[in-house]
Amino acid sequence: MDVILNNRDAFFSGFLLTLQLCVLAGVGSLLLGTVLAVLRISPVPPLRWLGTSYVNVFRNVPLTVVFFFVVFALPTIGVRADFLQIPGLDQVFTRLGIQLPYFRMAIFALMLYTAAFVCEALRSGVNAVPPGQAEAARSIGLTFTQNVRHVVLPQAWKAAVVPLGSVIIAMIKNSALAGFFGLTGDLSATFQQLVSARGQAAIPVFLAVAAGFLVLTIPLGLVLDQVERRQAVTR
Repeated sequence: MDVILNNRDAFFSGFLLTLQLCVLAGVGSLLLGTVLAVLRISPVPPLRWLGTSYVNVFRNVPLTVVFFFVVFALPTIGVRADFLQIPGLDQVFTRLGIQLPYFRMAIFALMLYTAAFVCEALRSGVNAVPPGQAEAARSIGLTFTQNVRHVVLPQAWKAAVVPLGSVIIAMIKNSALAGFFGLTGDLSATFQQLVSARGQAAIPVFLAVAAGFLVLTIPLGLVLDQVERRQAVTR
């Protein structure tokens, strides 16, 4: 317990950095996954092929390989996730405002990987929408884009809330890999620093880091349980 109390600032800052990482990667993966889901149901064959190829690649490649590629290979060709430098965003997520090792690249890696699973969860929601609704939308003259935007996606999101939540929980746990690829200050990096560099007892540090991830995942899991119960009642 003394190890935790004496290093509470390190644990708290690691928790906040992990939270920032998960929020940004989660939002990015939801947006990218939605685009991929639309591509997968597109009437244009090349777009369907593009969405399907992306999902097949990232679903079948280990996250470790994705991190290696994004963190070490992309910077060599000048890709540094500069799209995250949105005005005002660095004031909310303070770590974006300064150059820290691999923070933006860790977000990019998690987003690319998780988006494939978001796409499949959302596509299952699309399949749950009665075909007659899309046909009715086409019969009144809605284009494919209007049909997807106003009819299909709103219902698909509602049907896919629980699977999407499970994907986000998995992403939060996957974020632990970021500390092993140069990200400084998150929960997994805090574990390495305290145990390896400072020689602190491993078990208390491990339990504290595990508790940090549980704080992020258990409330989300409880919310998903409530949503699932409500959906079961309304069916």
